Amino acid sequence: MGISFDKIDGVIWYDGKLVPWADANVHLLTHGLHYASCVFEGERAYGGKVFKSTEHSTRLKNSALILDFEIPYSVAEIVAAKQIVIDSNNLPNAYLRPIAWRGSEMMGVSAPSNTIHLAIAAWDWPSYFDPAEKFRGIRMGLAEYRRPDPATIPAMAKASGLYMICTISKHRAERAGYADAMMLDWQGRVAECTGANIFFIADGKIHTPIADCFLAGITRATVIDLAGRRGIEVIERRIMPDELSGFTECFMSGTAAEITPVAEIADWKFTPGQISAQLMADFAAEVQPKDKAVAA
Repeated sequence: MGISFDKIDGVIWYDGKLVPWADANVHLLTHGLHYASCVFEGERAYGGKVFKSTEHSTRLKNSALILDFEIPYSVAEIVAAKQIVIDSNNLPNAYLRPIAWRGSEMMGVSAPSNTIHLAIAAWDWPSYFDPAEKFRGIRMGLAEYRRPDPATIPAMAKASGLYMICTISKHRAERAGYADAMMLDWQGRVAECTGANIFFIADGKIHTPIADCFLAGITRATVIDLAGRRGIEVIERRIMPDELSGFTECFMSGTAAEITPVAEIADWKFTPGQISAQLMADFAAEVQPKDKAVAA
């Protein structure tokens, strides 16, 4: 097991200034901890630049508005702060976690006047899955919990409270020997993985669930764009579990997972193939800073 995350050596951008990693703390009675009034992003830097930094910062701001608070920094200021974090920590290739939350001035459910805080941390996180396993396809189970009806939760926000069932589902999958779990939506249709979107391939076409009760990820959008450049049709539609036997390839996408082929979901089997490999290669090229790519 690696070093505990509260023991990492470095600095964190916290409410407009860099502070030592160990000093970037919140009080026990923080509203964001007790009532999940907290939004965040997961991002990666490649070659010293944060991939799609503006898109992530915009989504962070929008997530906060959905949770009825406003982050007191502009998108441009958040983008600049992320660059400061990776530069100050000498982490040209890193995972970043911007996070915003309501403070501790009021501990009731209603806390409209609580201070809104923003912090940005970065650390070295090379691969979400074991590299040897990743290229032959990971094994996934089927989650017991489902993505809720979007009429019952703020599904379009990247909010901390929405990940509670993801953690439970991933833990159960890992205990059963899987790397992750596929989640259905509240109507029993294929939705996503615990922290990534999912794609299926049949007859040279890519199929992916409509993202209306879970996040349409920024990496997901990148995959769709890359496939379009290759002339590969991407069909966003409702997918039922009993259709999975008709697909030949499957992969997941996300900031942490990047593009990861899937070999198994419960009793359904897939064989990572040409389209998955091509998109993995295209994504690896896409995330490199364009000035460096040209120079190379």
